[in-house]
Amino acid sequence: MSVRGMLGRKVGMTQIFDAEGKMVPVTVLAVEPNVVSQVRTVDKDGYSAAQLAYQDVKVTRLTRPAQGHLAAAGVAPKKHLREFAIQDGKTVEAGQAITATDVFAEGERIQVAGTTKGKGFAGVVKRYGFRGQEASHGSSLNGRLPMSSGATDAARVFKGTRKPGHMGDERMTQQGLKVIRIDNDRDIILIKGAIPGANGGLVMLEKMHRVIREPQQLVQTKSSKKK
Repeated sequence: MSVRGMLGRKVGMTQIFDAEGKMVPVTVLAVEPNVVSQVRTVDKDGYSAAQLAYQDVKVTRLTRPAQGHLAAAGVAPKKHLREFAIQDGKTVEAGQAITATDVFAEGERIQVAGTTKGKGFAGVVKRYGFRGQEASHGSSLNGRLPMSSGATDAARVFKGTRKPGHMGDERMTQQGLKVIRIDNDRDIILIKGAIPGANGGLVMLEKMHRVIREPQQLVQTKSSKKK
C-alpha cells in the first residue's frame, strides 16, 4: 500500500450473492490503474502527497501546461488529476502505476466522494421535503409554496432559510462503505450499497479518516463493559 486513495468511475449497480447465499446490492466502479504524475515532499512543498492521473484522453483535449506537466513525468495524456496522501513510511515515484489492490483490501471500510445528480430548479416540497397544505376540493392553490420566510421584524430573509432553488450537483462523501470484491483482471471494484453520482461520473475512493467498528465489535465492547 502506497497512497491512501485513487480515482475511479461509477459504472452502475447490480447484486451478487455472498458465501452464505445472501443477496448483496453493490455498486460497480471502474478503477483502471492510476499513474503517479507528481510527488509532493515535505522539504519542497511542506506536505507529503502523490498526484494521480486517471482516464486516457486525446492530447488535443488538454491545455499546453497540462501537456507539459504530464510529459515531464513521462505520463500519457490523462483527463483527471487529484492528490492523495502517501501512507506513512511508504514512497512513490513519478510514472508508477497504482492498482486497486495496492490501496484497498476486500472487507475494508472506505469513503467515496462524488458529485450528486443534478435535479435542476426545485421547490421546497421536493428539495427539503416540506409537507405542503391540504390538497382537497376548495383548498388554496398555494399548497406547495414555502409561505412565511421567518421573522418579519428584521425586514430581510436570513441566510440559510430553506427556499426554492438549484437542487443536486453537489460534492458528497459517503463514509463507511464496505469493499466486497476487487477484480484486478477487469479493473473493477464492488462496493456494498449506493454511492453518490450518476453512472459514468468521477469518484474518489479513500481510506477512512476515522475508525468504524463492525457490529460484532460493538457487541463485544458492550458485553465487556457489563462484566
